[in-house]
Amino acid sequence: MNIKKVLMIPAALVLLLALAVGCTGNGQTTSPPDSTTNTPGSTTAAPITTAPASSTVLNLEASEPYTLDPALAAESGSILFVNQIFSGLVKTGNAGILPDIATSWDISTDGKTYTFHLRNDVAFQNGHRLTANDFKYSWERACTPSVGSTTAATYLADIAGAVEMLTGRATSLSGVKVVDDYTLQITLAKPASYLIYKLAFVTAFAVDKTNVASGANWWETPSGTGPFKLGSWVKTTSITLSQNRNYYGGAVKLGSAVFKFLAGRSMDLYETNQIDVAGIGGDDLDRASDPAGSFASQLKSVPELSLSYIGFNVEKAPFDDPLIRKAFSMAVDLNKMVSLTFNDAVDAANGVLPTGIPGYDANSKALGFDITQAKALIAQSKYGSVANLPAITITTSGYGGLIDGGLQAIINEWQVNLGVTINVRQLEPSVFLYNLKQEKDQMFYSGWIADYPNPQDFLDILFRTGADFNSGGYSNPAVDALLDQAAATTDSNAGLSLYQQAQRLILADAAVMPLFFGQEYILVKPYVTGFQINPMGMLVLDQVVVASH
Repeated sequence: MNIKKVLMIPAALVLLLALAVGCTGNGQTTSPPDSTTNTPGSTTAAPITTAPASSTVLNLEASEPYTLDPALAAESGSILFVNQIFSGLVKTGNAGILPDIATSWDISTDGKTYTFHLRNDVAFQNGHRLTANDFKYSWERACTPSVGSTTAATYLADIAGAVEMLTGRATSLSGVKVVDDYTLQITLAKPASYLIYKLAFVTAFAVDKTNVASGANWWETPSGTGPFKLGSWVKTTSITLSQNRNYYGGAVKLGSAVFKFLAGRSMDLYETNQIDVAGIGGDDLDRASDPAGSFASQLKSVPELSLSYIGFNVEKAPFDDPLIRKAFSMAVDLNKMVSLTFNDAVDAANGVLPTGIPGYDANSKALGFDITQAKALIAQSKYGSVANLPAITITTSGYGGLIDGGLQAIINEWQVNLGVTINVRQLEPSVFLYNLKQEKDQMFYSGWIADYPNPQDFLDILFRTGADFNSGGYSNPAVDALLDQAAATTDSNAGLSLYQQAQRLILADAAVMPLFFGQEYILVKPYVTGFQINPMGMLVLDQVVVASH
């Protein structure tokens, strides 16, 4: 998932070092320890529970979403809201993958067939009861070419028949079978150890067929199964999410969450009591953390699995030459930037896989700062000299010429250390990810937050030949082969080792320039409790309590 703000989001979180939480072996059954819903095989609907109404309000800020359609949402601004309104078979928690609408699942001994046992007490917010058919419909819709999903090929293509649907050669998913109303069976084209992780992403969430059929802009009045409903959407101003009193996952304590769009600097909004939670950037961190100030007791450090990086367009001069990619990577003093630009609020990246994700390699080494070697590499390249390099433009997300401070520092390093002038071209944040692959220049300033805690989400999705989110066009058959082996193995340790080998090749090719593993800092008002951000940077709001103040 693309990072909505490169400056202050990323970070590290120590998770369980298992490639699949609760389903680490073939032929096993997974179920939550506290499940109170139907037992596997139940075909009878259970009553829908109704929680007490809450009138509490949480005020936040956000970017306006591009869409609320789970099949189309790809950037964090949209995914933030889709995660609150819709839900899927499984979800990501602090400990990895957890059951959600599925209470348990069985995996065949060959690793190709997953049988999910669904809750029987789930309803869409319009009152329609959810069954296994809704997942089959939702996934087939996402794989229908005319829908235009940019994520279905990434997150659903492992399912048998998905590739055929995505390419217009089939109209249904042969690998999805509705056994009964509350049993869903998935057959994969080939074993994929990370499949359960992908099903936690929004592309795999259930949508209501009747809701979708209401019109092309159905997602502006969505009916999901998540903890919140869309209360109102005032374009360019705000979105209000309202308590879903019929949410199956337990009583939602928060009455509503109001998200204000582009309302000003977070710190200023927080200080003037316009918002109750604020993300803090490096410029405000000293003030927010000052023990003598009024904010230190409200400051929280939130870990996150993410990477900020410079991507290289390897299909376009001058970064078609790996020596030039390496030279640019070695001409930036990341440690100095961490200290001076980011106020030590982020960590210089030593690779692609962030600290805390299974497969993280503490011994990994990205290309280090060495101006002399950088200049020597340029001299050895097919260009021979900086003077022979073509004009270089970097694509970034932003508005009105306001350039991110981190990017400004990097551009300055290239100017001072290599004598190279870099032009900047901005794309609107809401469409940056959707248009990047087609509109990128020679470089792009971007980032990735894990969709799920598995190294496949970084290495396979960003670097496999031809992958939808491989925006730089990188290709290495040896990397692809290692990724294939890692996906097929059922041995977690062997899989992690294969991913580490793939990362070493990617770094050796200088496919990207890793920048930072970050750390998000937030201020939370004393009267707000239960506010959480999960390892993937998504807000968990259903248990938030806002006391009188």
